[in-house]
Amino acid sequence: MNPAEKGVTMMNDLHLSKSLFIRGLQCHKSLYLQKHHPELKDETPPSREALFRSGSEVGVVAQGLFPGGATIPYDPDTYDRQVALTQEEIAQGASTLYEAAFHFDNVFVKVDILNKGKNGWDIYEVKSSTSIKDVYIPDAAVQYYVVKGSGLPVSRIFLVHINNQYVREGGIDVRQLFTVNDVTSEVRQMQDTVEGELDAQKTMLRGDIPRIDIGPYCSDPYECDFVGHCWEHIPDESVFDIRGSKSLPFTLYNRGIVRLEEVPLYMLTPNQRLQVEAALERKVVISSEAVREFLDSLWYPLYFLDFETVGAAVPLFDGTRPYQQVPFQYSLHYLEDEDAGLLHHEYLADPKIDPREELIKKLASEIPQNACILAYYAGFEAGVLRGLAEWLPKYRDDIDVMLGNLRDLAVPFQKKDVYHWQFSGSYSLKYVLPALVPDLRYEDMEVRDGDMAMQAYFRMRGSGDPEEIGRLRSALLAYCRLDTLGMVRIIERLKEMTK
Repeated sequence: MNPAEKGVTMMNDLHLSKSLFIRGLQCHKSLYLQKHHPELKDETPPSREALFRSGSEVGVVAQGLFPGGATIPYDPDTYDRQVALTQEEIAQGASTLYEAAFHFDNVFVKVDILNKGKNGWDIYEVKSSTSIKDVYIPDAAVQYYVVKGSGLPVSRIFLVHINNQYVREGGIDVRQLFTVNDVTSEVRQMQDTVEGELDAQKTMLRGDIPRIDIGPYCSDPYECDFVGHCWEHIPDESVFDIRGSKSLPFTLYNRGIVRLEEVPLYMLTPNQRLQVEAALERKVVISSEAVREFLDSLWYPLYFLDFETVGAAVPLFDGTRPYQQVPFQYSLHYLEDEDAGLLHHEYLADPKIDPREELIKKLASEIPQNACILAYYAGFEAGVLRGLAEWLPKYRDDIDVMLGNLRDLAVPFQKKDVYHWQFSGSYSLKYVLPALVPDLRYEDMEVRDGDMAMQAYFRMRGSGDPEEIGRLRSALLAYCRLDTLGMVRIIERLKEMTK
């Protein structure tokens, strides 16, 4: 069947795109709902929106691999016009196109980079990850199928991803930032599979909603945005709350076991059994001796430290690698002795500067060398400090002292020396704090977690609005301050619980 016979009717219920094909490859029901009942989708979380933005930004940077190309603008209401513009550019002799548009077999795709090589046109699919994932091959394969089927001679297809060993020095070296992999052979081998899957998806879309139950594919390889709809039969407390095993919840579910009270305890590890029994009995378990031993390992002056960091696919600062975490903020509550009043220091960088030296210089001046430093997940703070010592060796001695004095508040919760039924099997601060100190909560804050803090920092970097920058600064300071204040209050609560 030639391209004309395969159909060019773009806007109908059977029209697919690359993203829709990948969605259907993961779950036909998800594709059906997207096409016929998009109103049932979950609200897009800020973290996923940030991931989309990051991918788009990386795609623009990758265009530097083949500079000077023509861009085909995206418009969801003019698919045919995008295809026509692409054909016009090719007819006029363009050798490089960005976001080139093609349709074939009622499937529409946009190609990140299309470049004319010696033996024909080459397709470059750009990813913001640091390695090739299995799902990227069918992603590339459907593009090859459509572009080649539309009549353009395709020579090779490449996957482009971030090289996480690249270290920025001065301007971005695009050829060092990216790794280019030839996947032509794998893509060609998948062509029959792609055609068969497309036919299966279109047949499915003509019928009733597929009878597909929930499964691991609801989050693998991507988080589905119809979970709220498909999982509405799952109660608030269920086998899917059990931590420590990815397979156990579905093993239980497939046996018809959904509620925690139905779980056979012999199938659980000791930690899982503790979680289930505590949830059912609404109980708190504490090993007073172990907690007192932990508290006795601390000393005064006692400093509570929390960093916020930024990691970008395209490194922001010299001497850093892709996604390397660079601190831009800290909060520091402290007690000079057990009876002293609570004091506080904080730092939040001007988003236009490299914050590292200013941050560590201020931090080193604020923490005495005899202080006990307490962090939650102290391994993270330790990694940040080691990175600062590597970047700024003149502060290494101060940082080594900090590292020697660093203690981890997560330890008694990780070891289950303290377990509250509201922890839901986790020892994250976001679970521990509201359970032990219910008056301190993150829910109503503009910035509620580390990902949102990073995105607020990025927004500050890109904003020229003083009012917006001021609002974001206030939100960031409030969030980071709550993390360290929460640690102070947790220590107080542990002391109360062990009296």
